[in-house]
Amino acid sequence: MKVGYVALIGRPNAGKSTLLNRLAGTKVAIVSDKPQTTRTRILAVRNYPEAQVLFIDTPGIHRPLHRMNVRMLGTAVDSIRDVDVLGVVVDAAEAPGGGDRFLMQLLDGVRIPVVLILNKIDRLAKARVLPIIDRYRTIRPFADIVPVSALTGDNVDRLEAVFQSHLPEGEPLYPADYLTDQPERFFVAEIIREKVLQLTHAELPFSSAVVVDRFEEPDDRGLMRLYCTILVERDSQKPIIIGRNGAMIKTIGTSAREDLERFFQARVYLDLRVKVRSGWRDDERALDEIGLESRRDR
Repeated sequence: MKVGYVALIGRPNAGKSTLLNRLAGTKVAIVSDKPQTTRTRILAVRNYPEAQVLFIDTPGIHRPLHRMNVRMLGTAVDSIRDVDVLGVVVDAAEAPGGGDRFLMQLLDGVRIPVVLILNKIDRLAKARVLPIIDRYRTIRPFADIVPVSALTGDNVDRLEAVFQSHLPEGEPLYPADYLTDQPERFFVAEIIREKVLQLTHAELPFSSAVVVDRFEEPDDRGLMRLYCTILVERDSQKPIIIGRNGAMIKTIGTSAREDLERFFQARVYLDLRVKVRSGWRDDERALDEIGLESRRDR
């Protein structure tokens, strides 16, 4: 059977996480309209009748401004190595700019098959797609160019077939029921962070994070207890998370708890605190706490 790793790389907000969830057949990565939502590498294993594909989502490729961004960029760039196929996701509905040129430069010297994925074609008239394909063909010799909509699923089945055609033959690397290598604590933090992204102001996503302080397995009554801290960088941001009379943090907690109960199939007690940690995005210890890999960890 065909077996191998496929890494998805691209600029922030290209739709990599939405595509990963579509390819995985279930939600393994949080999604928002805020850039730099994905901060770490996420593996999703998908079993097909004649293939096992190991999809890897990566942080959006961008100019790093903090140690956090340096780690994120390192994760994305390192994913180009040690995989069998590279899927480069671009937002076909946006005009290319300097970020796209930088992304294409990263592909110089790449020897594995590179599949260009033109995402968000649901936002384009069909007549616009072919000229975009022709333009990218002049940039480099891609193994394939596949227009898709990760949101609607349009043409994703063709993309799956293209990936499998470029993979080597081998034995399955994971059991049939294996989904991801991320621990349960990761999903707790990510589900809460997704709610922060969805419910708070635009300036917060970059300067907020979630730390799981305590994770208690379900007791004999089937109740999980989760104690988590939402980190922000400035005193002025703490009231935004808490809200008037605690309304915002209650909304975040309620929405996150509902998703956590569906995820774990158990009742959940969720305790949320907010803590100001100035400059945490440049604090190596804080980055370790939230689970961002550094190159020394690889």
